Amino acid sequence: MTHTLHRRGTKESLSKDYVLFCMAAKGFNEEGADEKMREFLRIVLKHQAINIGDMKTGNSLERSPEEIIGKVTSTSIVHGVFADLETVTRVMKVVKKANLGMSVVVSGPFSSIEEACGKAGLTPHSVDYSAGIWGKTEKLARPEILEFTTMCGHAMISANLVEDIVKRIRAGATTVKEGSIEIGKVCSCGIFNTNRAEKMLRKLAH
Repeated sequence: MTHTLHRRGTKESLSKDYVLFCMAAKGFNEEGADEKMREFLRIVLKHQAINIGDMKTGNSLERSPEEIIGKVTSTSIVHGVFADLETVTRVMKVVKKANLGMSVVVSGPFSSIEEACGKAGLTPHSVDYSAGIWGKTEKLARPEILEFTTMCGHAMISANLVEDIVKRIRAGATTVKEGSIEIGKVCSCGIFNTNRAEKMLRKLAH
């Protein structure tokens, strides 16, 4: 199970949205895991991750990479976000070579991830599926807004915030880039894709 699993959107939009995260298994390989996860973050930063984060410290939209890396503990869960499959594939190759001994999860369209794993010489340990949303779905925000809110796996992004940002962009009170960052700061883990959000905001606001 992963909090990066339930991202909504078109195939085209999701093909530009990938998350890698790294963690230890409680009671199994926590000892020394802090430095291994720091190395994971250094790798994703070297490959120009759009956003990084540690759920204990916050994301790189509000914290410096140095602070995030410096505060990693053996029980952290660290993340990196990317916008293209080529970069994700390169990162997976480097992480494999680093042999960190940590659990690493990558989220994205199945066909894309299968391709990346093949090129990186990796065989997935397991595959998680999202079963969608059940219940009174009529109470949900409109689909275009869910594309933003589901980029935060812990549901910390309010649909009202996204709607407000769209209105402010239309009024000239903020820019698409500023709006994307403002929304992304709310997602503490650092799995929010600001590049994708900019494109979606531009489409909604114009």
